[in-house]
Amino acid sequence: MWWVLWVLAILLALFCIVDVEMLLLALGALLLLFCSLDVWYFLRGVQVFIQAWFQPRIRDILAEQSIEGMVLPHDLDYLGHMNNSRYLRECDFARFHHYMRNGLFMASRKLGAKLVVGASTIRYRRSLVFREAFEIRTKVLGWDEKAFYLEQRFVSKKDGFVSAIMLCRQNVVHCSPETIIEFICKKKIECPEFPEDLKHWMNFIAASSQALRAESGLEGKNK
Repeated sequence: MWWVLWVLAILLALFCIVDVEMLLLALGALLLLFCSLDVWYFLRGVQVFIQAWFQPRIRDILAEQSIEGMVLPHDLDYLGHMNNSRYLRECDFARFHHYMRNGLFMASRKLGAKLVVGASTIRYRRSLVFREAFEIRTKVLGWDEKAFYLEQRFVSKKDGFVSAIMLCRQNVVHCSPETIIEFICKKKIECPEFPEDLKHWMNFIAASSQALRAESGLEGKNK
């Protein structure tokens, strides 16, 4: 990946211009940084931001968008497949890319809103293996007064098979989805009818919230 080459280039430059003691000090600082923070996560976020910034804007808030990826060594589990947690991580970046291109990210910032994941469910259908190329197709299925609902699919570029599919509830804090959409589109947009599987999933979330409130003695209070 490009940032690996960037780090190696910096280390090579340091080796050429400083003495060994300073180089060891710099390597120690880098080691401490990598041990303290998930550096690759933040570097990947910067990459996705730059990539989306220079791509054409998507005007249709409901349009499906895709971002490409490949299974790399640090994505693998002990069986040589893409680690389950990596799917969720890749979905984070795909949603960020999606929000950058359709205007949701900038609009939410201007309105003082925050987008936080309230729930997600992923179903794995076939493992992605080392060096397998894939794309994540993301689209907004709809929204209510509190959240956006999205579907994200991992599609193998080898044969077009949907290897995994995720539903995500993206809560909107300090604002509402309708306000953000009106800010972007300059008009009111009707929410499309929810697919049946999404309705079942939303009912599951509501039932789970009700059960947890009951356990905590909060039955009469809002979520």
